[in-house]
Amino acid sequence: MEQGLRVSHFYAGYPKRNVIDDLNVTQLPRGKITVLLGPNGCGKSTLLRALAGLSKGQGELWLNGEELMSQPFARRAQRVVYLPQTLPAGVHLHVLESIIVAQRASGGLHSAASEAEIMHLLEQLGIAHLAMRYLDQLSGGQKQLVGLAQSLIRRPELLLLDEPLSALDLNYQFHVMDLVRRETRLRNMVTVVVVHDINIALRHADHALMLKQGQLLADGVPPQVITPETLAQVYGVRGRIEHCSQGMPQVMIDGLVAESLA
Repeated sequence: MEQGLRVSHFYAGYPKRNVIDDLNVTQLPRGKITVLLGPNGCGKSTLLRALAGLSKGQGELWLNGEELMSQPFARRAQRVVYLPQTLPAGVHLHVLESIIVAQRASGGLHSAASEAEIMHLLEQLGIAHLAMRYLDQLSGGQKQLVGLAQSLIRRPELLLLDEPLSALDLNYQFHVMDLVRRETRLRNMVTVVVVHDINIALRHADHALMLKQGQLLADGVPPQVITPETLAQVYGVRGRIEHCSQGMPQVMIDGLVAESLA
């Protein structure tokens, strides 16, 4: 059986305007993190929402050998979980209650064992002390961590994370990406993460897609996707890939492409 996610002739966007135009991806692998890169407005969030069935999409989506587009929404929602940039406001539930609700939404039964699993996950995320706090009392970063717990507890086959690091400090950014990588490998999921920090992509991702104006510009392992040429073409910057003293690749920006033409 075919494994991972295959995207074929996929379109997504608005009724009168496609944002994602004829996207074709041979395979997003299971057990690995794929980062989705590109400038603001290139269609990253639109693509994630369409993959989850939350907005209009056309084409073929094959997940572990099954075609997603033809499945009822309830079945698709059990297999695919999308975490938006911000959780809905005005939800007056305790953190623990909200994760139990997420667990039940995927067919899980609440028990002492399942509650212990939730508490273990909260401990891994460093927010066990917030279990009995209300969601509407939390900071933006704390809500992002709770949203990640809600997503992971559902055990999806395809996990879609839209800028899960945007409200987190450097310590938590590293911690969360490390946890997502471990859980992705442990549960053999396909995980797609939108990030803006290209150095995070180089450090934590196994695979990368780069979009420009709704079209796929590059697809492969991060060092092949993130190059001086793609940085110039997509972001309009003059950059280079250097290696730090520990051998990790990192992007160094020297200026804008427009400056070199002046």
